[in-house]
Amino acid sequence: MQHCIECNCARDAFTHDVPNMACFNGSHLTRPGDLPDVHVSQGYRERPSRLPGAVVWTRDMTVDVATPVLPDGCMDLLWINGRLAIAGPDTRAYHPTADRPARVTGIRFFPGVAPTLLGVPAHALLDGRPDLADVWTLAETRRAMRLFESAPSPTAGLEAIAHWRTASADPVDLIVSRIVTELRSGTTTVATLAADLGLGPRRLHRISLTAFGYGPKILARILRMQRALALARAGTPLAETAAITGYSDQPHLSREIRDFTGLSLTELLGP
Repeated sequence: MQHCIECNCARDAFTHDVPNMACFNGSHLTRPGDLPDVHVSQGYRERPSRLPGAVVWTRDMTVDVATPVLPDGCMDLLWINGRLAIAGPDTRAYHPTADRPARVTGIRFFPGVAPTLLGVPAHALLDGRPDLADVWTLAETRRAMRLFESAPSPTAGLEAIAHWRTASADPVDLIVSRIVTELRSGTTTVATLAADLGLGPRRLHRISLTAFGYGPKILARILRMQRALALARAGTPLAETAAITGYSDQPHLSREIRDFTGLSLTELLGP
């Protein structure tokens, strides 16, 4: 077990052994994938958060500046360049800017969790990285900064903010958890999911926009891409990866990867 790079104590050790199921304010939530973590970067570390339904992470930008942040259905609360910010749901790869900080710290909320906790629909933050002060009231932002500054480490500060917000947040809708679970399995179509949930397609789409930032079809594609990348990085041949994750063939997988990331499979997987 590696010691936390911020406080060097075993209780804050960073691992990639994140539970697949978590309970957030009474609702069960699902990690976006049963496979190994796909946020691979030489300077990246994460551990399960003390807040169920999330992980905390750090990325050392002096070690790795080339790895893009790929769409994953999640949203993050960030400490970056001395400010609190939000990473909204992505529909394309995010590339750090040239004026990157030495380190970024974040708490990543599993799909569907953050909008309830942050008090803003996911679609309002789509492909965005706004300052927290642009989303919350002045009083809320000041309280968040007080909690952050009184914590022993940036990760602990972000968790303190999340715990504060959780106390007054409504439980995550069980339908949201069901959407993620079913679409992540890769065996359920959107039409079947809507029927199973007793929802019309438009109602399912509206729920998905609020919870994830985009419709269920895009969420399903993103979760499938993440499953495929995890398999490929674990050494599964690309043709087999495509078959396992439901792509028609390897070229189909390659097209999806390029659509979401702007990069080829070879560029993403590296040597």
